[in-house]
Formats: sequence, structure tokens, C-alpha cells
Amino acid sequence: MTSTLPVPSGLHVAIIMDGNGRWAVRRGLPRTAGHRAGVEALRRVVESAPDLGIGTLTLFAFSAANWRRPAEEVAALMRLLQVYMRAETRRFAEKGARLTVIGRRDRLRPGLVREIAEAEQATSGGRRLHVRIALDYSSRESIARAAARCAAESATVPDHFGRLVAQSPEDDGAADVDLLIRTGGEQRLSDFLLWECAFAELWFTERMWPEFGAEDLRAAVAEFHRRERRFGGLGSAAADAAAARLATG
Repeated sequence: MTSTLPVPSGLHVAIIMDGNGRWAVRRGLPRTAGHRAGVEALRRVVESAPDLGIGTLTLFAFSAANWRRPAEEVAALMRLLQVYMRAETRRFAEKGARLTVIGRRDRLRPGLVREIAEAEQATSGGRRLHVRIALDYSSRESIARAAARCAAESATVPDHFGRLVAQSPEDDGAADVDLLIRTGGEQRLSDFLLWECAFAELWFTERMWPEFGAEDLRAAVAEFHRRERRFGGLGSAAADAAAARLATG
């Protein structure tokens, strides 16, 4: 059943949480230790987001391409995600946060699918912050599926298409991404929210995800507010200058 709750006001920030494995390897630890440390970073970011004016937070946890990783690592990550869903549900509900998962579910373990459904149901009334976890997610795949559905329905309205791109039964979509953050030093989108990031501001950091905290998020948001977003236009300063030239010309 599709939710009818309004999208929270405030910024939509998306994060590619990269660098867990490299962080662990540099410390002589197994890659799974990096994923566990990454969960703590996730908690810090979710806790600090509302006070920074963030209403929606979309987090890239596991891509469709990540199935190519070693089976042991994938299994450990899925177990960790299941534990996270179970442990954080009450905290989310108490703080007025809503949790949904976007992406495919047919390839996930039944236990994880149950935890997701229970977490979504228990937090469905949250309006302070909407946290969207992208799990077994491919933006190209979600766009292709949305296009196929629109063709079958003879519907081409962009807003309707955007809701279909969300690719989740409990998530009716979110506003376009305002700010995309990627940790870990890489500077690419990696098939994440390609439709929603059409006009997003991009912010890259060398900091590995397990090291990322509230101050890093604050710095990214501060940089976002220093930028002028033009959406294909001239921007306010350039538009004022052009108007002045026309008035005097």
C-alpha cells in the first residue's frame, strides 16, 4: 500500500556512504569491521540531520552491483542491516522519524524483508525526518521500470514518473535531491538517484564513511547554502545585472 503522508519540509540530502572496507583494511581489520563502524556513522548523521534543516535523508546502503562482492561480505552486511532495522525502529519512532527502504526486495533474505516491513509500519507516522535506505538499488533499473509502467498506463506526467522511480511499496517518492554527498574520496554517482539528482549540488570528501560525523554533515550543508542554484537560469545576481543592462540600453 502506498503511503499518503506528506514529504517532510526541509532539504533532501542524499549520501553515498563509501569507504567502509578501505577504512577497515588500512587498520588491519576485516572489511566487515568497517561496515559495523559505518552503522555508528549512520546513527550520528540521522541524529544530527533535523537540526541542520534536513527533512529527507536518502542513504545508499547496498547497490544492485554490490552482489558481485564476496559472498561472505554480502552475507555479513545483510545481517548487519537486519540488526540495524530491528535495533533502530523504536529510536526512530520515539524521535518522530520515518524509515522506508527503496530498491528491490525479491533478492533479500525473508528475515530482512520482514524487518523492513515492520520498521516501515512502526515508523509510518514520523514527520520530523524521512530516512530512506537504498537497498539492492539501481537507479537505471528503477528508471527503466518506471518508464515501462508509464508506457503501459499511457501516463507521462513527470511527477507521476518520479513517484514510480522510488521503486518501493511504502515510499511514494521524495522531492528532488538538493545536496548529494559522497564520502571516501571517489567522485561519481555510481547509479544512485540519477533522476532525483538532476539539479543536485554535489559535495565530495576524502573522509571515509566510518569517520563521518555531525560536523562533516554541517560543513556540507553550509557549503550548499553558499552556492547559488540556477536550475538552468541565470541566477539572481546575473539576472539582476542583465535586467539593469536592458533598462539602461
